[in-house]
Amino acid sequence: MAIKSLSIRIDEKMLDKLHVVADYEGRSANSEILILIRDAIEAYESKHGEIEIGKK
Repeated sequence: MAIKSLSIRIDEKMLDKLHVVADYEGRSANSEILILIRDAIEAYESKHGEIEIGKK
């Protein structure tokens, strides 16, 4: 699986808070964001079913 890069714009205060949460969890901000995305996808799929990639 290829690793892709994604740039986001984020408010400085929100970014500072993200760093606090990530530090508390012993993670980098990047790892914390990946976990939050994974959790959001899992929640979506549990409600709507598995997302099929490549199917339109």
